[in-house]
Amino acid sequence: MKKTMMLVLGAGLAALLAAGSAQAADKKVLAIVVKGLDNGFFTVMGSGCDLWNKNHPDSEYQCLFTGPALTSDEAGEIQIVQDLLAKPTTAGIAISPSNAPAMAKLLREVKPKIPVITVDADVTAEDKDVRAMFFGSSNTLMGETMADWAMKLRPQGGTVCLQLGNPAAANLNERAQGFRDKIAGKKGTERLTGQGGWTEIEGCPVYTNDDIALANQQLSDVLTAHPDINAFILTGGWAQQGTEAYAATFNQVKARFESKDLIVVAGDALVSQRPAFRNGLSQVNVAQKPDEMGLRAPDFLIDLINGKSVVDPTYTGFNMCTPDDPGICANDN
Repeated sequence: MKKTMMLVLGAGLAALLAAGSAQAADKKVLAIVVKGLDNGFFTVMGSGCDLWNKNHPDSEYQCLFTGPALTSDEAGEIQIVQDLLAKPTTAGIAISPSNAPAMAKLLREVKPKIPVITVDADVTAEDKDVRAMFFGSSNTLMGETMADWAMKLRPQGGTVCLQLGNPAAANLNERAQGFRDKIAGKKGTERLTGQGGWTEIEGCPVYTNDDIALANQQLSDVLTAHPDINAFILTGGWAQQGTEAYAATFNQVKARFESKDLIVVAGDALVSQRPAFRNGLSQVNVAQKPDEMGLRAPDFLIDLINGKSVVDPTYTGFNMCTPDDPGICANDN
């Protein structure tokens, strides 16, 4: 009798799961395509997408979070977008393009009939007509904020190295440009050569290609080649995500952090990055809001599907970890 009851219950559970899967299969897809699933920043964005599904169980839409396994796989991201555009169930796509010109080229060729927006990273200025809106951080403002803190921490200036990600990532290039322009007080500054007391050292900027190990190796190499460098501006948080390697490099010169002879201003404040701040190995973290990006992107796509207007660009703002207020860096929650 018990065995029979268990079989009945098992069959019922299987039927419920099958029904749930069928219901999900019937839903239209709102896809969020990111640069790579190996990046902790995008993992948090994916959590926002999952939360949207949890908050909208009866919606005719479902949020799908996807991307290539490796952030360095630009072609893989483009192929994923191309495949999604070919599926009749895809109702809208939000893209964080790794290679902005290449992604814009695809969209220009395909001419999607569904809404396409960019999230986190945008296309270049000349390609903005290929998407309906950008949603994410003001990357120019992020760079300017980094510059404000660098100037506050070291008003006398010094030597600096900027660390970027993919050379073709428009969002990171905008941060670097915002930093340089704010320091120099002039738009379009190609390189800091003494403006405001700041000079970019030879060999920088360095490009991580979103590789955490490479990011840490670059910092170690630059510090070895330029032991008197005064500032690292990490436009993204790659190096700090490699917690042990980052600490191994900078614990050797921790006294310089305490005297502000060496400063680090870093982008983002993922859980893996926060020990660096708490241990005094970065003075400021300018944190984006990837969870909000993942949570709200589907709503913008639905508005566009329904013919509603959206504000382009729409910005999320930042969370700040500073010497005066550790903010979200105070703990790992």
